[in-house]
Amino acid sequence: MAFSPLWLNFFGWLLVTLSLARCERGIETSAQQEADRVDKLPGQPPVNFRHYAGYVTVNESHGRALFYWFFEATQTPQRKPLLLWLNGGPGCSSVGYGEAEELGPFFPQNSSQPNLKLNPYSWNKVANLLFIESPIGVGFSYTNTSSDIKELGDKVTAEDSYHFLINWFQRFPQFQSHEFYIAGESYAGHYVPQLSELIFEKNKKASKENYINFKGFMIGNAAIDDVADQTGMIDYAWDHAVISDRLYHEIKSKCNFSDEHPPRSCEFAIYDYFKVYSIIDMYSLYTPKCLDQSNSTGARRRPFIQGVVAPHYLSKFDGWHMKPSGYDPCVSEYTAEYLNRPDVQEALHANVTKISYPWTHCSDIIKVWNDSPASILPTIKKLVDGGLRIWIYSGDTDGRVPVTSTRYALRKLGLPIIEDWTPWYTSQQVGGWRVTYDGLTFVTIRGAGHEVPTFAPKQSLQLITHYLANQKLPSAPF
Repeated sequence: MAFSPLWLNFFGWLLVTLSLARCERGIETSAQQEADRVDKLPGQPPVNFRHYAGYVTVNESHGRALFYWFFEATQTPQRKPLLLWLNGGPGCSSVGYGEAEELGPFFPQNSSQPNLKLNPYSWNKVANLLFIESPIGVGFSYTNTSSDIKELGDKVTAEDSYHFLINWFQRFPQFQSHEFYIAGESYAGHYVPQLSELIFEKNKKASKENYINFKGFMIGNAAIDDVADQTGMIDYAWDHAVISDRLYHEIKSKCNFSDEHPPRSCEFAIYDYFKVYSIIDMYSLYTPKCLDQSNSTGARRRPFIQGVVAPHYLSKFDGWHMKPSGYDPCVSEYTAEYLNRPDVQEALHANVTKISYPWTHCSDIIKVWNDSPASILPTIKKLVDGGLRIWIYSGDTDGRVPVTSTRYALRKLGLPIIEDWTPWYTSQQVGGWRVTYDGLTFVTIRGAGHEVPTFAPKQSLQLITHYLANQKLPSAPF
């Protein structure tokens, strides 16, 4: 079939038009990336990788936008996977904890040392590393519709995080084909599996432009089953000589963690339990507490969250909401001071709407949490069956979501064990133990508290390296 010159001209025009449109989108994307690039972060040591920060809109009609901070891998970022890190709370900042105190490249120091400290065990040595402050109301993330704050819960958080990813990949299309993983800790035991499930389901019908090359997730010291988590807290405290025999047996006889409405006798016993954690760090039993009284404890505590979370037994008590600290127990104070500096916010393209409250590790404005399933185990089981790579890890000196709780929860999954309780090594030393289930790997990290990358940075980098490579941790000294 021969085409007339007129048709040939039309096809030529169409091809040129489409090519120009793609070029314009590419120029716009490049401009958006460059606008988010962080050039002169105060106190930053010289580095050989690029990093970006800014906002991605997740709901235009409501004016909801999530703040992100993204670090390219230190070497060959074009060949490295993309890893999203989430902290929990609910309502706590992945920038404040994850980036600035755990696994990111830059750690703030006290005011006598104004420069940022370069983390030698940053996870961007093995992955392109993305942090988001989620949901809105956390850190620098905001909404222009004030009623949104009262609608928050697990479902909204997952949906907004998914929309963030779709829009972020449009801004950074060069990473869309990369293998994508999610990791997180604590209440991210809800966030990570729920977001994973949403991606898993959306991918089944996604267009090429919206398909996410999602491969799996990893969660640590994770809240995944209320009854197991709370039972494990009490058993762990007794087994680690934190509470007396009398108090342990009183709690065991008075409290039923499957019941949302405890009797007063149980409440009195739980109050006594939390008194112990007012004098030692629940999140790391064997490290010191911050004794610096020059700053408030706001960086280490968060307000009581009402709503569906509240009836969960131990969440009624103030001690439930105490926040962790690192080897320098005052590190959270340094982070809060740094991120509230106007020059730092300007460099990060943050707080562009001039929110009326200071940046905090955990939100002071989120007062209601509307949905929180009592167990995430059905979601995890579904994703195990879906063939995703799933690792769950546990620092074994954490009293908040202790290794005991995680073992109780995993037992409920009923997965066949392929390799039971095997030591793994960091050089010549035992780094912890692992259990390989059919479809899931469980790893303990010896001597680490709630925030494993803070307390065991070398082991945590080894953990994420082997996870991303889909390799077993070494079973013998090396």
